[in-house]
This record gives sequence, structure tokens and C-alpha cells, in this order.
Amino acid sequence: MSQQPLTGHERPGDACTIVIFGASGDLTKRKLLPALYNLKALKLLPDNFAVIGVAVTDGNDELYRQKITSDIKEFATRPVDDTCWNDFAARSYYVQGDFNSQGTFEHLSAKIADAQKTWNLPGNVLFYLAVSPTFFGKVVEQLHGVGLTTEAPNAWRRVIIEKPFGHDLASARALNEDLSKHINESQIYRIDHYLGKETVQNIMVFRFGNSVFEPIWNRRYIEYVQITVAEQLGVELRGGYYDHSGVVRDMVQNHILSVLSLIAMEPPSSISGDSVRNEKVKVLEAIRPMEPEEVLANTVRGQYGAGIIDGKNVPAYRTEPDVDPNSNTETFVAMKLEVDNWRWAEVPFYIRSGKRLAAHTTQIVIGFRRAPLMLFGQEVQNNITPNRLVIHVQPDEGITLDIHAKRPGPNINITNVPLDFTYADFGEHTAATGYETLLYDCMVGDPTLFHRYDSVDASWRIVNPILDVWHALPARDFPNYEAGSWGPEAADHLIQKTGHAWHHYQIQHKL
Repeated sequence: MSQQPLTGHERPGDACTIVIFGASGDLTKRKLLPALYNLKALKLLPDNFAVIGVAVTDGNDELYRQKITSDIKEFATRPVDDTCWNDFAARSYYVQGDFNSQGTFEHLSAKIADAQKTWNLPGNVLFYLAVSPTFFGKVVEQLHGVGLTTEAPNAWRRVIIEKPFGHDLASARALNEDLSKHINESQIYRIDHYLGKETVQNIMVFRFGNSVFEPIWNRRYIEYVQITVAEQLGVELRGGYYDHSGVVRDMVQNHILSVLSLIAMEPPSSISGDSVRNEKVKVLEAIRPMEPEEVLANTVRGQYGAGIIDGKNVPAYRTEPDVDPNSNTETFVAMKLEVDNWRWAEVPFYIRSGKRLAAHTTQIVIGFRRAPLMLFGQEVQNNITPNRLVIHVQPDEGITLDIHAKRPGPNINITNVPLDFTYADFGEHTAATGYETLLYDCMVGDPTLFHRYDSVDASWRIVNPILDVWHALPARDFPNYEAGSWGPEAADHLIQKTGHAWHHYQIQHKL
């Protein structure tokens, strides 16, 4: 993150009290506290605020301030200024208690009132649920029970909910029904940290801020789209969660389908609020759920075995901590989706994601069609690839456009030339957590980058038939790819059916 305010952020967030449930957890110390500190350092956190942590861990205000001071020194993404941090710590409080106990929430209500009085705060309160999904409904019910979700004309109450939004379509609908008993949809901010990444946000700027691309952003000029989210890490200490989730629930249903909808959506009438979310939902609704035979033909699942990554031996998934030794959970998926509308009819969208793969990378590849007439001979045509646009999301954020150019010399010798842009071209910058923009947007009431319920429902309708078929037909070949590879061979066969191949691009750094 640069030292300047984030693009489009022209004022600090609204003065408010920020309540974090799960205040003693990893997400809070690794992501939320550093993000809030970054906002304060950039003068995007309001001058007047308070932070209240809520968790079951024993503690009090002073012990909590000591803990977060230790945590920020370890996990901050920018140098910590003592004056800035001391003000943040002084405004931080702690409530210890069981989320199932009404007493916890009565204590919280009193703590909020005290903080508002001490710092002369308005009635605005942001609740962040960094807790297990099993507590989402209960926490909101308890907040409602003590009157903490009730809004007033000059006092908003907003609830940020982390993924997963349900385990399947039925549970997602049940969760939404539980939440809607106590709060309105306008109060719910379903967060997807992927949408806080600079390059993901840049997709809209790239598409709609450059007149050269939008006219060719359709089936007439684009032959295919690939989205790859690859991780070298295994499940680490998340085996218990992951073994009941898998990569489809963990990555595809939320992150990847959200990115796909940004790539494929129609131009919105404005760049904020429901205009963008309306267009994203239309894309998801245009992806027809697969029939069972289509699931077998258009999807590939995998599970990693033992292998070598960066010269080190790594274990098989089934031997990871808290994983069933006979687990049938997928750690890799590849699939072909189709967006059945006028812009994208017959253009395949290939997506793949997995753990323990050959590289850590997230990228979007737009494959353009060949020129309709190759004027320079068949041999030249065979030796050059069609134009491709690559959006690098991580670890190196940037954009690559492959074009064709003539090599110097007397003969017509055509070669592929990559045109690269990287965020490093903007100069030195401090790494962000991915949560800064999202926290800020919630404070100012901009829901653009958050999931609305109809998009959650639409994404589950896409993946649910796949999960149903896989559940009915357990994999017989797990583990079917070696750690450190690019996944099972069947994933290559899937994309080769249409004459394509998976691409692995790296940004060429300037010296």
C-alpha cells in the first residue's frame, strides 16, 4: 500500500465503534488489526473511533492492549509509529464471554456505551464476526436480543460476516433466513478478502476505463478465459476445517466465481452500490448448473500425495494433522463453465484451484481468437500463438499483454512480445492485508465489494450439483497428483478437448 490514500477514498470513514468477535484469533491479529492500523496511518480511519474485542479467552482491557501491541509489532505491514499506535491502543477495549450467554452481550452493550461516552462517539457500530460459521446466527440473534442491531436515523449498525456462507445451498438459505429474522439485508456485509486485492479491483478499471478493450470483450474476439488460483502450501493447521470443506467450497464458490463475474459482467450504470452487484449476479445466473453427466465430463477433482516443493519433502494430504486418513476431500479442482448470454455464448471459462501445486500464483488469462487471415504464411502462423491478456493477481500484481511483432532483419520473422505492467512501476509501496478497502467501505456504507445474498445463492446453485455428484461417486484414485506438480493429468486432458492448454505466466521484472 502506498503512503497516499487509497484510490477513490477521499475522506475518513464514519466515526464509529468497531466490535470484533473472535478478537483472540489468527484472523484478527494477522489481518484485521494490521488493516485497521494501516487505515489509521493513512488517515482513513476516523479520528474518533473505538475498538472492542470480544472472545472467550480470559482477559481485560489492559491485558488486551498489551496483547494487540505485541501482535501489531509482529504482523504489521508497515513501520509502527508509536504515537499513532498508542492512540489506537488507548481506544481499544475487551469483553470476555461465551457467545451463547446473554450476559456477554449485556456486558458488550455496556462497554459500547462507555466507549461512546468516553470518546464522544455517535451511535454507529460495526460488528465483525471473525468466528466459526456455527456462531454467525447465534451472535446476530444475541446482538438483536440486547438491542444492538437497532438502527436510528443517525446511527447505523452493520455486520461483517466472513466466509463460508453456508456449507451448501440449503444451509446457505437457512443461514440467510436466520440472519434476516434479526437484521436487514442492507446491514449485512458478506466479506470476500479477494475483492480487496488491488488487481481484482483493477479489473473494472481496466475494462471500463480503457476504451480499447471493452469493444473486443466478447465472444467475437475472445476464444476462452482461464482463472487459476494455485497454492504451494498444504492445509497447514486447518486440516479439521478443510477436510469438511474442500477446494470447491473453500475457493470456487466464493473467490473464483466472484472474480469470474467481474470478468464477464456487463458495464454497470455506476461503479458503486447495487449497480455493480446487479451485473455480477446476472453473470452467475447465466451459468447453467450442470447435469450429472456434464459434471463427469467437465470437472476434474484431485487430492495431493507426498512430493517435493522447493527441495523439501512434503506429506500427503491424508497424513496432514486432523485429516481423515481415508479422506475423499478434494484439494484440487478444474472445471469448464459456460456463461449462457449474448456476450459469452460458446466461450469456455476454465477454472482451476488447488493446494501443493508447483507455484503460488493467481492469474486470469484472456485468450483472443487468431486473426481471421494470416498474411505472413502458414509457417509463421504455426509458430506464433494468438494474443493473450494476463491479469496477475498474486504474488506479483500486474498485467501482461502478448502481442506479435517483427524481429529486426530483412525477413518477415514474427515473434511474441509481452507488454508488462506491474504495480511495482508505481514505486515503493507497503504491503497491505487485503482488508483495508473492505473495512473502509463498510465504515462509509459502500457495499459494492461485498456479496449480496442473491449472489451467494446463485453461486451455490452452480457448485451444488457438482458436489452432489462427487458425493454420490467417491473418487477411486485419490491421491492422484504429486505435491509440487500442476495437479492430475485429467485436468490437462479436460482443457485439451477444445485445443487449449493451461498457461503459467510470470511477470518479467524490469532491471
